[in-house]
Amino acid sequence: MVGTGVFVSIGIAAGVAGSAVLPAIGLAAFVAHCNGMSSAQLAAAHPVSGGTYEYGYRYLTPWLGFTAGWMFLCAKSASAATAALGFSGYLLYGLGESVPLDLRIPAVLLIAVLTVLVYTGMKRSNVANTVIASVTLLSLLGFVLTALTARFDPANLSVSLEDLTSAEFLQACALLFVAYTGYGRIATMGEEIKDPRRNIPRAIVLVMVVTATLYISVAVAALGAVGGEAFGDMTRSVAAPLEVMLHSLERSSMARLVAVGALVSLAGVLLNLLLGLSRVLLAMGRRRDMAHGFASVVEGSPRAAVIGVGCLIAFIASWGSIRLSWSFSAFTVLIYYALTNLSALRLDPEDRLYPRFFSYVGLAACLFLAFQVPVPIWGAGLGVLAVGWIGHGISVRIRGEG
Repeated sequence: MVGTGVFVSIGIAAGVAGSAVLPAIGLAAFVAHCNGMSSAQLAAAHPVSGGTYEYGYRYLTPWLGFTAGWMFLCAKSASAATAALGFSGYLLYGLGESVPLDLRIPAVLLIAVLTVLVYTGMKRSNVANTVIASVTLLSLLGFVLTALTARFDPANLSVSLEDLTSAEFLQACALLFVAYTGYGRIATMGEEIKDPRRNIPRAIVLVMVVTATLYISVAVAALGAVGGEAFGDMTRSVAAPLEVMLHSLERSSMARLVAVGALVSLAGVLLNLLLGLSRVLLAMGRRRDMAHGFASVVEGSPRAAVIGVGCLIAFIASWGSIRLSWSFSAFTVLIYYALTNLSALRLDPEDRLYPRFFSYVGLAACLFLAFQVPVPIWGAGLGVLAVGWIGHGISVRIRGEG
């Protein structure tokens, strides 16, 4: 969760809504919290790997189960592509004009390298997780303290009622919602968690509170130092807003530390998504929701699924637009979590841990925010959904005839 969202998406949202990005972080956190309550209940009642892909099959219909899996693949592949483009942005800005590369080149190279590593059976260890988290949090703490002490103008945080009722504000909420969705990883690993009914809900609530606090701290520091419009411009010109901002404040040493934190974190996000997405594609292949070839496992690694996911992420990264890939991720992930909430509403009373209110609010908010991204984005998202349905329909018909 502490990766693309904090190093890139706050800047993207600021470019859309200016200083209104701050309340947008809060509203997105509330929607994500409602979804988190639905995910927690489902994972506690049905602790299997696969998340809403499995819940859709169990509590809804096979078609909606497939839809959840398909949307998850699209959403998280777009998030992974954004992480790769963000990595490229921080890398190229740090290297300066001496290396005049297109943003897409380092991004696709990183995807290729990590895909090969995952293909050979590499996995992230607890030690690696701890190192990545420590470096990331240290760099972000340094960013916040530096920005607050170097320059802080409370007037930059002011927001009008008109800002809070604008289409741009709602779009920013949709974009920032994606930043919180890493908590779904907890639910998708249900089979590997001890005492899931107790530990999954606690973990989701804790991680939501910590992450929201961190995002708000970074946003307050950034907006207070340069203002929402200027911070948004830094993301449009270079996909490395935190590093660019620190250089504008003449804090080059801290800018380098933040760049290191961003590079480590974004590479870790991409690796984690490659691991997770390949396992989802493996599960869909086994159920024949995707080509059965993706169900093969060689020496403990789902190699065909890894290659498939790597190619999909590289294709999205080749668009070369960090805002485009993140917006596409927003639409598809909101549809995915709408199905999560719908599944939670079908839980038996004895399996329910929280009031149905959370699931109703989460369902309505996800469907509403999904269509706040630009029309071409959600139009393309619906087109991708239709392609998935057509392919699934053909597969079902072939299996039925066989």
